[in-house]
Parts: sequence; structure tokens; C-alpha cells
Amino acid sequence: MTTARIDARFEALKAEGRAGFVTYVMAGDPSRDEALEILRGLPAAGADIIELGFPFSDPMAEGPPIQRAALRGLKAGLTLRGTLDLAAAFREGDADTPLILMGYLNPIESYGYEAFARDAAAAGVDGCIVVDCPPEEADPLTDALDAAEVSLIRLATPTSDDARLEVIAKRTSGFVYYVSVAGVTGVKEAQSASVAPAVERVRKASGLPVAVGFGVKTPERAAEIARVADAVVVGSVLVEEVAAALEANEPAASRVLTKVKSLADAVRGARVTESV
Repeated sequence: MTTARIDARFEALKAEGRAGFVTYVMAGDPSRDEALEILRGLPAAGADIIELGFPFSDPMAEGPPIQRAALRGLKAGLTLRGTLDLAAAFREGDADTPLILMGYLNPIESYGYEAFARDAAAAGVDGCIVVDCPPEEADPLTDALDAAEVSLIRLATPTSDDARLEVIAKRTSGFVYYVSVAGVTGVKEAQSASVAPAVERVRKASGLPVAVGFGVKTPERAAEIARVADAVVVGSVLVEEVAAALEANEPAASRVLTKVKSLADAVRGARVTESV
């Protein structure tokens, strides 16, 4: 198992004394070419790690914004194979930014675990978050990903007790994604007071960096979370910018990347402000 790009990024963040900024965007949203333009612009706009969603017709953990983004991606023809092609196109111009695929198990099962893991590695993918694959059922997928040197990044939630965190931590690599609110994405807001002790528990159980997502909508909230977590994940507000661009008949990339920069600036300045 290698987590070279992910580990290097978190080591660099630690040296800088700041949290990372993780952006989530949907493959094919609003089109293949525009999605690639967004992807290529994310690092310069401030993204330290990129999560690339692969469209699925029944994204059960997602709120309306990402559900609609998935439908737009499917309409644009972005299958899992197409998502891997998009990842490969991004990787051609960026050798350093960790790229994580995020989605659901059904498309991966249809693709085949070994084939998916092999092709993901070939496309320059560093890790996968599979929302609906519990640890008890993950060994076949984890075996395939391990063989291809792709990390399986697991989710922890507010309801994960210490015993459950031990299970989650096994065969998890890269980092742990802490879901900060109960429910779906893009609905409730994360609260740093409750997130801080949870992050400590997850770190202790896993020995890995902890990225916090679900419910981070504003620069102010992103900065709050950045003071207690190793990384902050933002997704729904970015796909909402795609929807707004479509409604206004404007280019999606410029709107998304402007939003990314405002959030990234807040994350990067969070601990500086705290130390002054």
C-alpha cells in the first residue's frame, strides 16, 4: 500500500501549520469538458486535495445539490469509466495533488473490483471513498485496492463509538473522513464545538489525519473547522455554483473557482488568525 501523494500533502500541511482544504466536485458536471476545466483549476484556486464524485442514480447520503449534480453528470454521459478518463486527463497536468474518487459501491461492483482498482491506479487516483460499503463487507474491494496501491478512505460519523472506530480504522489509509453531522450532505451546518472532541477520538483510533466534511458551507464555518481538523471538505456549495452558472447561462468554472478561492483563503488563514 502506498499513500505517497496523500502522505506528502499532509506532511506539507503540518509543516505549514495549517489545515488542508479538500474540494468535492462531480465528474461530468455540467459537462465533461467543463468538469475538466474545473478540476484543472482547483489546485491554483487553493484546493490541497480533490474529491471527484462519480455519478450514480441513487446517491443516498447526498442532499439535493449533489443529487442534482449526479443527474447532470449522468446526463453528460460520465460513467465510472468516463470518470476514470477524466481523472487521467487531470493527472496528465498535475503530478502532485492527491485525487480521491468518491461514490457508491454499485458502479464499482458492475465494473469489477480488480479492474476498477487497476484502472483507478492507472488513471492516477490515490484513494477511494465508497459511501455505502461498510467495513464488514469491504475486504474484497480493499484487497483489490491494496494490490493496486490505492487507499480505501473510510467514513466515521457522530454515532461511531470507540468500538466502531476500531473497526473503521482497520485497513483504512491516507486519512479518515469524519462526517460532522447526522443526515445528508448540504443540509445542516457543522459545529466546531462538537467536531473538536470527535476529531481527537478519530485521530487516536486511526493514527491518521482527519478531514471533516458534510455541513461546511461558508468561509467562516470552514475557518472554524480548520482550527480543529487536519482538513476541511467542501462540496455542496461548489456544485450549487455549477447549478447557479447554468441558470445564469454563465461559465461554470469561473464561478466554482471563485468560490473555492474564498473558502481556501479562509482555511489557510484560520490558524494564523488564531495565533495572533
